[in-house]
Amino acid sequence: MISLSAPLSVMINGYIKSRKWFVMATEIERKFLVTDDSWRAAVRKESFYRQGYLASSDGASVRVRVADGKANLNIKSMTLGVSRHEFEYLIPLSDAEQMLDELCLGPKIEKIRYFVDHAGHTWEVDVFEGDNAGLIVAEIELDSEDEAFEKPSWAGDEVSDDERYYNVCLVKHPYKEWQDKS
Repeated sequence: MISLSAPLSVMINGYIKSRKWFVMATEIERKFLVTDDSWRAAVRKESFYRQGYLASSDGASVRVRVADGKANLNIKSMTLGVSRHEFEYLIPLSDAEQMLDELCLGPKIEKIRYFVDHAGHTWEVDVFEGDNAGLIVAEIELDSEDEAFEKPSWAGDEVSDDERYYNVCLVKHPYKEWQDKS
C-alpha cells in the first residue's frame, strides 16, 4: 500500500518511482478577475468540471477532477505565485466518481470552464457554481514566467498571488462566505 503522504514517492501506472528519477512538471499560470461578459462572444469550447481534494497540506494538494468523461488525479505544490509543481495522471472515471463522492473534502468545486482564444493564447474562464457561485476568474498558462501576453479588456485585477482564489482554498473558504469580494 502506498501512502500519499510519503514525501519521496509517487505512484505512476502501478510502479513507485523516487523523485530522483522523476522530472517535475511546472505549471506557470496567471489568474485574473473577470470584469464583464464580453469574453463570451469568443468562447470556442466549454466543459463542466467537478473536483475535490483528497488531501491538502502546507506542501501540496491532491485533487481528483472529472471533466468531459475523463478523470485525473493531480498533485500540486502549494507554492504561492505563478509557478508551481504539478503532476497529473489519468485514472478510471468510476474510481474518480467514488473518490469525489466518498473521500474528498467538501464542498466540491463545480465550475464551467470556457476556453477563449485571445491574441495567440488560450484563456480559461472559470464560472463557479455551488458554494462558489458568483466567482468568475480567467487563467492563462504560459511557457515562462516572463512570457509576454496581451491581457483582454475583460480581464481585470490579477489575483495570481492571492491564495483565496486557489481552488484548494475555495473548498475551505467558499466564495459565498467572503466578506470582501474584491
